[in-house]
Amino acid sequence: MNVTERVIFEQFPFWEGALSIVLPKVTAKTVIVVGCGTSFYLAQTIAAAFNLNGRNALAVPGAEWSRRRNAYLADQSDLCVIALSRSGESTETVQAVEVSRDAGFPTIALTCEKDSSITRAAETVVYIKTHAEEGIVMTSSASLMLIAGLRMAGVKLDPSIITAAKAGLGAMDAGIRDLIRGRSHFVYLGAGPFYGMATEGSLKLQEMSISYSQAFHPMEYRHGPISLVDEGTLAIILYSAETQDEEAKVADDIRAKGAAIIGFGGPGDLSIPAEIEGLGQTIALLPALQIIGERVAEAKNIDTMAPRHLNKVVVLHG
Repeated sequence: MNVTERVIFEQFPFWEGALSIVLPKVTAKTVIVVGCGTSFYLAQTIAAAFNLNGRNALAVPGAEWSRRRNAYLADQSDLCVIALSRSGESTETVQAVEVSRDAGFPTIALTCEKDSSITRAAETVVYIKTHAEEGIVMTSSASLMLIAGLRMAGVKLDPSIITAAKAGLGAMDAGIRDLIRGRSHFVYLGAGPFYGMATEGSLKLQEMSISYSQAFHPMEYRHGPISLVDEGTLAIILYSAETQDEEAKVADDIRAKGAAIIGFGGPGDLSIPAEIEGLGQTIALLPALQIIGERVAEAKNIDTMAPRHLNKVVVLHG
């Protein structure tokens, strides 16, 4: 078991801290959630949770918000910015916080590093301790920041989420090796709050295994991208309870063209039951998405502790 794999399986004690930490209340009319890479994809799910719980919210990449926020939001009269950064040093995210404070917006940083640039830039800081051995690829820290962000959005989470996540991780690890054999094209499909999880799953696979992967909304997939499906395709579908039947028809279309299907909360060649109802399912499935990347990397003899072209912190100079 390499370090990345071990961190994925050892992350759950840290979840207890994220589930119990005292979090600031968000009172602004509109919430902007910013981040880069994994943090931006988590922001998509967190923003969806705010919206579903009655608060206007939008996820924006850190660089976009710091450079052209007017292209994303016209009315900025009652605004709060939540910024996610594991290291607290991602240049564009720190810039987004600095620009927001200069504009008079309340700023909240979610980070796993106590003494960092973002903690000095933000008005309010939420520090969440993560696994000390986590490498370049975000696994434990991603789960922890998502838990905190969902809770800030009003999602009720309790320790049962840990049991559900462990069950999903175990089921995925038990069945994934046979499904990835011979697959070189990976597709992640998720709607609403699950779209952010689909994009994060796709990113994890790219980072960890240097594999070609895409993320789409399920009903959009037949509008062109399905043309790439063949016997080398594995589709990971994050089913929404309210639209499971129509998403299952998309799965049938994909399977008919030679693909294999992993279904979270719905049918597939490997089906992972939804142990948690509602928005809590987004965090419950995250560790299982993480292990897919590790197992594909393992099959390709790729070391996930040294992913190609990547560094643990992206700092821009000049």
